[in-house]
Amino acid sequence: QVQVVESGGGLVQPGGSLRLSCVASGFTFSRLTLSWHRRAPGKERELVAAITNAGDVTNYADSVKGRFTISRDNAKNTVYLHMNSLKPEDTAVYYCNVVDWLKPYWGQGTQVTVSS
Repeated sequence: QVQVVESGGGLVQPGGSLRLSCVASGFTFSRLTLSWHRRAPGKERELVAAITNAGDVTNYADSVKGRFTISRDNAKNTVYLHMNSLKPEDTAVYYCNVVDWLKPYWGQGTQVTVSS
């Protein structure tokens, strides 16, 4: 049975950091394309960061470049989103997306709130 589970969200002050984790089980993890998306209140879901199955290519939304880093640990079936210099506009529900044989799978999301 496949499962995608995010964790690591929470409340953080502006300028702070968080690390989100996503464990994808039931897959051949090393062949997965992985990405993080977010949906802010009243807005459409948007791509935040993505990483190829080999981990050699990443891309980021312009709004997070230089602040967020996506990485993967194939031994732990986990993809991470390291978020630094957080801003109030980063407040959103963050979702992990896994693509396996062109089929997407989503986690349930984890809330990130940036506020003083």
